[in-house]
Amino acid sequence: MPRIRIVLLFALWLNVFGSTVIGQTQLSPKKEILKLNSSAVRHRESGDFEKSLLISRIALRKAIFLKDNILIAENYNNVAANFNALAQFDKAVFYYRKALSYADLTENDTIKQRINNNLGNMYCFEKRKFSTGIIYYKTAIEYGKKISDSTQLAFTNLNLTWALFDTGKFNEGEESLKLINSYYKNHKNGSLAVVLNMLNGMYYNFKNEDSTADFYFREAIWLGNDKQGKSDLSYSHLEYSKLLMKLKDYKNAYDHLEIYTRLNDELYAEEKLEKANIEGINFQLDEYKRTIDKIEYEKDLQFQSLKKSRIIVLLFIIAIFVLLLFLNSLIKNNKFRLKSNSDLLTANKELIIANKKAEESALLKTQFVSTISHELRTPLYGVVGIADLLLEEHKELSHSPHLNSLKFSARYLLSLVNDILQINKIEENKIVLDRLIFNLTDEFHMIKDSLSFIAKKNNNIINIHVDPLIPESLIGDKLRFAQILMNLVSNALKFTKDGKIDIIAKQIAVEGEMHSIEVKIKDNGIGIADVDQNKIFDKFVQVGRKELDYQGTGLGLSIVKRLLELFGSDITVESELGSGTVFAFCINFECNFMVTNEIINNIQVDVTSNEIFKVLVVEDNPINQLITKKTIEKNGYSCQVVDDGFKALEILAQEEFDIILMDINMPVINGFETSRRIRAEGIDTPIIALTAFDKNEITDEAIMAGMNDIIVKPFESIQLFKIMNSLILKSKSLV
Repeated sequence: MPRIRIVLLFALWLNVFGSTVIGQTQLSPKKEILKLNSSAVRHRESGDFEKSLLISRIALRKAIFLKDNILIAENYNNVAANFNALAQFDKAVFYYRKALSYADLTENDTIKQRINNNLGNMYCFEKRKFSTGIIYYKTAIEYGKKISDSTQLAFTNLNLTWALFDTGKFNEGEESLKLINSYYKNHKNGSLAVVLNMLNGMYYNFKNEDSTADFYFREAIWLGNDKQGKSDLSYSHLEYSKLLMKLKDYKNAYDHLEIYTRLNDELYAEEKLEKANIEGINFQLDEYKRTIDKIEYEKDLQFQSLKKSRIIVLLFIIAIFVLLLFLNSLIKNNKFRLKSNSDLLTANKELIIANKKAEESALLKTQFVSTISHELRTPLYGVVGIADLLLEEHKELSHSPHLNSLKFSARYLLSLVNDILQINKIEENKIVLDRLIFNLTDEFHMIKDSLSFIAKKNNNIINIHVDPLIPESLIGDKLRFAQILMNLVSNALKFTKDGKIDIIAKQIAVEGEMHSIEVKIKDNGIGIADVDQNKIFDKFVQVGRKELDYQGTGLGLSIVKRLLELFGSDITVESELGSGTVFAFCINFECNFMVTNEIINNIQVDVTSNEIFKVLVVEDNPINQLITKKTIEKNGYSCQVVDDGFKALEILAQEEFDIILMDINMPVINGFETSRRIRAEGIDTPIIALTAFDKNEITDEAIMAGMNDIIVKPFESIQLFKIMNSLILKSKSLV
């Protein structure tokens, strides 16, 4: 049976503070929501949980429409209180935490204090996770100190003391107990009396001051008998019985334990009766449904049996006829089989040879794509890096159209290489979806910012529309999702001039923790003819190039379709020439606050340091040496560059470095072999592979060679320094 705790009622706060503070300053719609809140609380307190939840749902919609985080938090708090009363504690915790997430967006410390206190009660006395509950209590106390509310502080300290005593932490709870005794001495709050005397009795029992403990337990029981509440009285009898057992007064200990059991049974009976009134109808409806299903099933069985009996004779005759035909065919086929066997043996040998050639061809294709991508990425690293260095060292060139065009062209060529690699990975089933936390609105704005150059070039406007019902934190492969959006939006921008592109997201269904999100990319560009709409998702296909020359490979939409298949989704297109195009798809993303918190807690925080770290760069390409050295030194790091692996081994024998950036494809001795020899020398310095190879192709060999991470060129400098800092600080913490 869930323990009944001392909680400040939501109705008291709403009636006292809502009418005097909020009501004086808010507009009419907010007054309407406050009125609905009051009604929902009254229905909950009267036991009409269904009506309370219905009214809270209406009020919540209005509060979300007004974007009033305080009112949203209040409604979620009431919903949680309903589920708490219905003993659905997991749901109660979920909605309390949701209420707290909105309360934390405000400056209202009163509601933060109250929700943290409620969460403390849930974790300590319903879910029995005391360590988590105590954290919430302590947070509530800090907010209580800010608002200088001695009453709320007293109640939260009372709950905290009880939780600490229940877990045997009497010394830790001593200070809280003193605070409550001081408060009670000045205010004589009757709702605290029974539990406060019981806690004093528990404390002095722990201190072995038996006579003082006996006094407080008797006082708690005397006050409890004079009040209506049975819960606090029952626990007073229970704790007193423990003292009597210690004093070997077994008869009285048994009597008080028996009273505790009787009071618990009464409370349980009342609660059970209340739950029965709520759950009985649902159970009866389930019974009716099962009865109806059973009748329908028996009726169907009777019909099927009758139907089978009529056709069984006909089937028997047909079976005999078919058997005769089969025997005749078997005789003929036996003769044909003998002849075919020899032909199949010959064909099988030819197939084995063809299959071997196909495997060799596929391997050659993979090696070719990998080699070409490496050879293209290496000079692209130089082009992009030099363009970035020019822009940083010569600020006057930041508005140069030639330099910006050079940088854009290099990134366009890099995008082409990545598209070809992406198609190759999908065809070889090498892609596994990740589980990352992301915010849908942030992803949309990131896409918008990334494509601002193309939008400005074609004089287009990008609009973003996100359904407010979509949770703030979703779990899924945000990188693949962003790639889908990037292809679709860039495609829309490319085929639209002086127009607008709408990125629209709408939540269409929720099943458990999975949220179905429909995404539409809408433009008012040139459109796609009906005859072309079935082939735009094929590789290397582009339509609409008769009058204007649109750049592109024709891989974008093909990649989009194949990536959506990995998500278990598909894409649709609606278009009309001259009126624009709408691409739409639906993806299921998970929303789970427990999993989200776990993922967030596992994310390593990049702690910056003022220390100057020494970096060794092993790179044979002079241009790449220059760019990497400049990038590292402009961020305050010390950098030395060597041309090959043997020189790296020589300098490591003489000097110590904080981290090593290792190229893979080098003459004489490659990066893998160099890393193996470094590790063989007992050098534990972190090594990052800085390479133009695709990461998935070299991950296994890099790990076996003793490398710590891989960064693919060209790279973002922020990504490089984040990984470098993380590995350096981790290495130093292990020393």
